[in-house]
Formats: sequence, structure tokens, C-alpha cells
Amino acid sequence: MLKKGLIYFVLFIFLVGLNFFLVVTTYGIYDQQARIEKILADIEASKNNQQSQFSSSNAPINVKGISSDASLADGRAANLKAFFRKYNSPLYDYAELIVEVSDQYQFDYRLLPAIAMQESNLCRVIPDNSYNCWGWGIYGTTVMKFDSYDQAIETVAKGIRKDYIDKGLVTASAIMRKYTPPSQGSWANGVNTFLKALE
Repeated sequence: MLKKGLIYFVLFIFLVGLNFFLVVTTYGIYDQQARIEKILADIEASKNNQQSQFSSSNAPINVKGISSDASLADGRAANLKAFFRKYNSPLYDYAELIVEVSDQYQFDYRLLPAIAMQESNLCRVIPDNSYNCWGWGIYGTTVMKFDSYDQAIETVAKGIRKDYIDKGLVTASAIMRKYTPPSQGSWANGVNTFLKALE
């Protein structure tokens, strides 16, 4: 009788342990699957979320109060220089300024070069002595001229922030509707293509 009771007790402990193991394993699998699905959903949402395409500058994060020997290198100017060199653009010497001004006005540093590529083949086809690579203020025979690339970059960046991003026009398609309404989508496609080339 004692032996039979011991067998039942061992069997009971075994079944409780097995049940506990199965519950924990099932929960672990479910939890892992839920995390994977959340990560995939976040990735998909970030791909499809064009609402904030140009709402940040992509500047390196500066965390105060934490010291370390490691530092993040800001490769954005180097990225622009490589892009400008590839297309023999006069904007090569202004890569740092473009990054700086984009950070100042808090939008993606790739936006100004992408628009310049779409509008003027990176300043290689612009009205004489205009320094206007962005088609800024050019309507028919009206041509806005700047005194320098510095002035043009500052003016266009400030205008993009004030007249477009601050008004909720934060994707290439939304900007296009005001910037160049007759383009029927080709402008936005071009800008998006050049944005991707600069990734």
C-alpha cells in the first residue's frame, strides 16, 4: 500500500512538473511570437509611415551625463561629399553647411541635396549667376538669384521648414503639390529616388 501511494505521489509530481513545463514553454513560445510580430509590425509601420519623412534631422544623439571613450562619428557630410563628387557638383564644398542647416531647421539632411538633384542635376543646370540649385522662386521668366551657395542653402532650408514642414507638408508627395504642382508625381518620385541613393 505504501509502495502504491509512493508511485501515485511520484506520478502526481511528474504530471505537475510536466504541466508546469508545458505551460512555461507555451507561454515562452507565445511571448516570443508576439515580440516577433511587434517587431515586424514596427518595421512595416516605419516603412509605410511617410507622415514624418522629413520631420527630423538624423543628427547623432547627444546624451548628457554619460561619458565614454567611444564616440559616434557623424558621417552625413562625408556621405553628401561622396554623392556630390560622384555627380561633379559644386555643392561638394557645402556638404557640412547643408548638414548644419538641416539640423538647425530640424529636417532630414538628405532633403536639400535630393531636391537639388531633381531640380538642377545638383547645380549643374541653373540660371546664370543664380546659385539657385533648388528651383526656388523660379516661375516662368521670374528667377530668384542668390549671392552665393551659402545664401541659397540658408534661404531654401528656412523656406522648406517654414513654408512646407511647419504646414504639415512632410513627404515628397505633399511638398510637390505646393512646390511644383504640374509635375504629376514625377518630382516626388525623383526626390524619393535621390533620398534612397543617399541612405
